[in-house]
Amino acid sequence: MTKSTKPTGATIIADVIEKHEKVDTIFFVDAVLRYTLLQLEERGIKRILAHSEKAAAYMADGYARVSGKTGVCMAQAVGAANLAAGLQDGYLDRVSMLALTGRKADTHLDRNAYQEVAHGPMYSSVTNYTAQVRTVEELPRMLGNALRATRTNTPRPAHLDLDGLKGDKVEEATFEGNAALLDFPASGISKPGLPHVDALNEAAELIKNAKKPMLVAGVSSLYSKAGAGLKALAEAAGIPVATSVGGRSVIETSHPNHFGIVGTYSAPYANELLAEADLVIYVGCHMGDQISCDWTIPALGTNIIQIDTDAAELGRGYPNVLGLCGDLNDTCQALSGISGEATSDDWLTKCTSAAQTWLETSMAGIRTETGLIPAPRLAYEVGEALPDNGVVVADTGFSATWTAQYTAFDKPGQTYLRAAGSLGWAFPAALGAALGAPDRPVVCFTGDGALYYHIGELETMRRWNIPMVLVVNNNSALGQGLRSVKKLYSERDGNLGDLVEFQKNNFADMAKTYGIKSFRVEKVEDIRPTIEQAIALREPVVVDVVTDPDSNPEPAWLV
Repeated sequence: MTKSTKPTGATIIADVIEKHEKVDTIFFVDAVLRYTLLQLEERGIKRILAHSEKAAAYMADGYARVSGKTGVCMAQAVGAANLAAGLQDGYLDRVSMLALTGRKADTHLDRNAYQEVAHGPMYSSVTNYTAQVRTVEELPRMLGNALRATRTNTPRPAHLDLDGLKGDKVEEATFEGNAALLDFPASGISKPGLPHVDALNEAAELIKNAKKPMLVAGVSSLYSKAGAGLKALAEAAGIPVATSVGGRSVIETSHPNHFGIVGTYSAPYANELLAEADLVIYVGCHMGDQISCDWTIPALGTNIIQIDTDAAELGRGYPNVLGLCGDLNDTCQALSGISGEATSDDWLTKCTSAAQTWLETSMAGIRTETGLIPAPRLAYEVGEALPDNGVVVADTGFSATWTAQYTAFDKPGQTYLRAAGSLGWAFPAALGAALGAPDRPVVCFTGDGALYYHIGELETMRRWNIPMVLVVNNNSALGQGLRSVKKLYSERDGNLGDLVEFQKNNFADMAKTYGIKSFRVEKVEDIRPTIEQAIALREPVVVDVVTDPDSNPEPAWLV
């Protein structure tokens, strides 16, 4: 009796992951798609077992951001809700991800089956596409639908819910359909083109006539690799380049047109100058409340050009926007050739000088009288220690504020990745990033409050010997909340520590229990050499840095 050569559902999924998506690492929590995992092992693909579904999603997110490939994560039926929560940052920051879950079999639905919860509603708000796969015959077509959704218009996660608690009813079945149907996952992929020539010419005229133009690059410009086009346009027309927090490293911070970040996480000089601009060109930027300070900067009525791959995003944040729908890099390159030269360097010089003066003044004003390390100094030293091809993965809150304002990315090969808002994202995401870019040094910048979310992944870091440096901004508190809570308690008695403070812990000692090399830093002068040594080891390392919980950034300038 000859063995069937027809593919199973497991074979189909594994073929798509390996051959179509070129993915070499996936992330999961047992028990899900076990036959698929066996197929992936035969193909040499790493299968990273995480300690929670949310961490698995964050790892896939970080992997996707740094590799440019699809981040794949999996969970069984009961873990599907946790996995959905982990997709939020990938959704908000426009990351291509594929989540695969098992579900209760059709024969068990609507009968109070054990742990039966509808998955679709949980995934609908954090994906471009969510659907059930009931049979193996549907699988190729549904995989095609999901994968197109991860990169069409606005790239975002997609989700498939496979019949069976482990997805087993689909993965174990044999595909009996026409072999041509197996090509669905590779069907219909296209690349964005250029906007219509009339729209390009109209935008070029606005740029030529502007006296104080400013480029604002969002996170999509980083993932779309639009840096070359941004620099070409900025240099041709003499325009300063500001970024969102997530877009920080789209061009090197040492570039003569680099201006810094704008929005609610910005240094004081930035928003004030953005408010002066008579033309703002947004590139791959969603123009939401943070980047615009609740849509007050720039003021309504300011001339705006918005460049995005998704036509539905054009004009979503501001009225009277000239929208250019097309490839971000190519569109900027095209504009650079027709926008003319800057009439004066005064505006560019004013902007870039303000950025440099603020950094120098701010660094000079950082004091260490408390004996504790100021957090901004830690962020600055991380940039100084970062190799030419290094990656920094930062958490949200003050971790994002410090790194966005003080960590330099002076080399074109350096990359900054930041959480879209979920505290605790950075450590698992950095593990995924290190796996997605094994030849690049990865440094995670996170606070102790954020690290506690997924501290169990230290075991994953050691088990897979992931060469990543975890820098802990250890202030024994939720630093961003501490300032606000102190104000609440300024005229009342009580224990404010109940709300935002932790006991003092030594994460270097904790790392040693996992068999991880570690260092504890308590002096400013030890930061840079310690991080440099940690990076050079090319193994799992934890650097615990004792910092001042009362380090607070200067507030952003607001209208």
